[in-house]
Amino acid sequence: MKGRMIDPVPLPRVAVPPKIGDAAPDFTARTTQGRLRLSDLRGRWVLLFSHPADFTPVCTSEFLAFAASFERFHALNCALLGLSVDSLSAHLAWVEAIRAQFGVTIPFPIIEDPSMAIARAYGMLDATAESSATVRAVHAIDPEGVIRAIIWYPMSVGRSVAEMLRLVAALQKVTTEDVLTPEGWMPGCDTVLPAVQTQRDAVAAGPAWFLRTRPDTGV
Repeated sequence: MKGRMIDPVPLPRVAVPPKIGDAAPDFTARTTQGRLRLSDLRGRWVLLFSHPADFTPVCTSEFLAFAASFERFHALNCALLGLSVDSLSAHLAWVEAIRAQFGVTIPFPIIEDPSMAIARAYGMLDATAESSATVRAVHAIDPEGVIRAIIWYPMSVGRSVAEMLRLVAALQKVTTEDVLTPEGWMPGCDTVLPAVQTQRDAVAAGPAWFLRTRPDTGV
């Protein structure tokens, strides 16, 4: 009717997903290597990466690459955790198929999440999602259990494992030293110093006060 106020339709309540700097939601779940509780990995870096489904081409290529780089992540004290909504039996069948077809053993746990509870807790899916179609995310978690980086990819684009290694190394560098890492930084390359805070410091630093480099000490 003309002039009648229409009440707005309330939006569904959706939990705010964790952000960089937030504590990583803890969970206990079954994996291909036994039952796992995330907080049991405190003291190590963790790369939690989700994939839409087992037996899919992009995900298989990623898992082959993660397996090939497993020792490099281990050298960085970084645990790898795969995750999808598929069941444990599907995960086991997939890793066995990878071993049989490609001769590669997946050396890290793959978490089952059939209820999508973990994916939702990390904001990989919203509360109303009915499938895992949007799940392809990476969460880098530090030894204190704090999320330090989040990266999203579409279903059709595979992740770069080399970039994941670089990311973990860069996060460790800025955690242990009072430096920043510039574009494309790799271990052994120059780091950059934090921005100056006063005009006096800018004058003392010289014309390039806004980009001061420092050789990587290897610490």
